[in-house]
Amino acid sequence: MRNLRLPLFVALVLLSAVSAAAGPLQDDLKARRSRVLERLGPEALAIFWSAPTRVYSADVDYEYRQDSNLFYLTGIDQPETILVLMPGNATRREILFISEADARREHWEGHSLTAAEATAQSGVDVVMTVNQFEPFVAAMLSKRSMGAGEGEYEKFFAALTDNKARVALMLEPQSSLSAAGGPARQFAAKLRERFFGFSVQDASPILWDFRQIKTPYEQAVMRKSVGISNEAHKAGMREVAPGKFEYEVEAAIEHVYLRNGAMSWGYPSIVGSGPNATTLHYNRSSRRMESGDLLLVDAAANYQGYTGDITRTYPVNGRFTPEQRQIYEIVLAAQEAGMNAAKTGNRFADIQAACDEVLRAGLVRLGLVVEPKGQQFKIWSTHGVSHWIGMEVHDVSVPRPLASGMAFVIEPGIYIREAALDNLPKTPQNAAFIEKVRPMVQKYRNIGVRIEDSFLLTESGLERLSAGVPRTVEEVESFVGKK
Repeated sequence: MRNLRLPLFVALVLLSAVSAAAGPLQDDLKARRSRVLERLGPEALAIFWSAPTRVYSADVDYEYRQDSNLFYLTGIDQPETILVLMPGNATRREILFISEADARREHWEGHSLTAAEATAQSGVDVVMTVNQFEPFVAAMLSKRSMGAGEGEYEKFFAALTDNKARVALMLEPQSSLSAAGGPARQFAAKLRERFFGFSVQDASPILWDFRQIKTPYEQAVMRKSVGISNEAHKAGMREVAPGKFEYEVEAAIEHVYLRNGAMSWGYPSIVGSGPNATTLHYNRSSRRMESGDLLLVDAAANYQGYTGDITRTYPVNGRFTPEQRQIYEIVLAAQEAGMNAAKTGNRFADIQAACDEVLRAGLVRLGLVVEPKGQQFKIWSTHGVSHWIGMEVHDVSVPRPLASGMAFVIEPGIYIREAALDNLPKTPQNAAFIEKVRPMVQKYRNIGVRIEDSFLLTESGLERLSAGVPRTVEEVESFVGKK
């Protein structure tokens, strides 16, 4: 009887692993890999590495963050993981390499995926160990079968013979001829020294093309991620009050992330009050907030590897001053104009132009610039208004018009920093400009306003994922002023 139980137990475990490999995420991962395989073509061997661990201090690492491309294709978030795609193979088109079991390491660092668990999580059936990766690549480029019958790799081997094979890697940008190449480029150089019959292909455009259009599954995760961030921003708004510190608002926001199952923040939170609101990437969160300050908060959660991007600016005491309100309403109107331009077939340049027109006219009206045309207004509105979001807060893309499935932000801003005048080149024209606008700069000094929302473009139009966070003057004052 005891001998009969063991096979039954093994069968149940295997059945459980197969069941776990089926699900919406695994189906989506399989579809993503299928699209990449098709785009690569049968002559390619593509390699995707996990991110390395990073040392924080001495023998302590930063919290691990997986490489976005590998995570996009496998859903696996542990280090020492490699995915190989070979579209021309007979059956083994997807091969995953993971770290070997190591009881001592797991005692210190926790459980590592077994082969069955890696298959269940990713949907990749063929799983090998990382120490087999280099022998495998060497075997492929030497036209030697490994782990399968002779006909398995026939198409890739034929491509090598005809000098048509390609090794596809996520190549790092090369800033100059003399700069040292990144790990992928160094790996490619080693292959070129030892093997022949192939060229090196940059796989980045392929992955970025697919990542730019979110699948229905990804769209659902984005909505959940931004939904958590919406609640986090409202928690921050409830916390703000004169006499409190910026870090108290930050703590209230990030508490909501963890309480709702987010992995962490999607980027370091920006919580800047008073003059700190005019620093784009202020990150100290150390100032005591005062009545009459504006507080600018730029924060979002990382949920299941996806992040939005939201910024709100609101008065610490719950009421905008007349000057703060004037600046705020210009920025809000600029965002509305940008939203109207965010249509299928348009480009980021159209959104930027729509926002710029409103920002320029508003700043002229307030006397902060004097030129009704041109770029003079950029002294107070210093950044672009759109970027992609997704697996990274500034997500990857390829140049093309807006299309259904794309996720991005619209984030106009105005920042009145007196130092901006002092940093202008010393010319007669600038001297005249400074003399004319200085009184208005004093009037609006240290007011920094950015309004940023996360959007998803769908077949039905533009969806504001962060609509749950108060945005208009009336909404903000009603919500913040309730305390």
